Amino acid sequence: MSQRYLGGFITASFNPLAPEPAPSTVEYLVVAGGGGGGYDAGGGGGAGGFRTASGFAVSTGSAITVTVGAGGAGSTSSGAVAGSNGNNSVFSSITSNGGGGGGSNSAGPAGGGSGGGARRAQTSGGLGTAGQGNDGGIGSSPAGGGGGGGAGEAGDTDGVRYGGDGTASSITGTSVFYAGGGGGGSEPSPSGTLAPGGDGGGGSGDSGNGTSATAGTANTGGGGGGGRNPGAAGGSGVVIIRYADSFAAAVSTTGSPTITVTGGYRIYQWASSGSITF
Repeated sequence: MSQRYLGGFITASFNPLAPEPAPSTVEYLVVAGGGGGGYDAGGGGGAGGFRTASGFAVSTGSAITVTVGAGGAGSTSSGAVAGSNGNNSVFSSITSNGGGGGGSNSAGPAGGGSGGGARRAQTSGGLGTAGQGNDGGIGSSPAGGGGGGGAGEAGDTDGVRYGGDGTASSITGTSVFYAGGGGGGSEPSPSGTLAPGGDGGGGSGDSGNGTSATAGTANTGGGGGGGRNPGAAGGSGVVIIRYADSFAAAVSTTGSPTITVTGGYRIYQWASSGSITF
């Protein structure tokens, strides 16, 4: 547009559709896959590692890797085969470790983001990773396997077999628990009960009377329940990022993330691996 000024003209440029800038930092939640439960009054699977922070620097023009870790398989052998560890989840340079598998017969529990629970009579649970999770619980006789560790607390160590609770995050705009440990498996018992997994998707340990262990919940990083017979699989992980909606949407994404704009934020949530480019 132009305007007259002292007998001449000056020209000013105004663009009401100037592009929004790309974000320079984001908030993230990276949860790895949960560990599988053990066999033969086996330990519960440990929860996947839980990492979250704000102010993480991102660059423009290059694809940023997103990896969503699968849950580990439950043990199907009463021999020296523990539940499998979950797989790592990754956002850029941030890696969360897969949860540790639960102990079985002569196989001890594994360490991970959170550690797997011990089989009955095993005296040490798997170790959790500092800043990501907690240790698995010890086994007991005659009760059964210890609970897998969760992001918020260690697995049960007093014979109750509960999985450790996870931790809540409100990164999606709603408070949701993630990374709960799996419950421990039971000794044979006609009056046995399922051992609950921890808040955050932990699967239940079996009852010892024919009721099977349950798997960790998908996209929570919950550990699988320990079994009197086969253990259950851990739940897959999840990667979520958000930033203020005053910044531009991503140029491109892969992996089909769920994208929402709410509460003043743009939120990207991956249930499977992919990428994002700003």
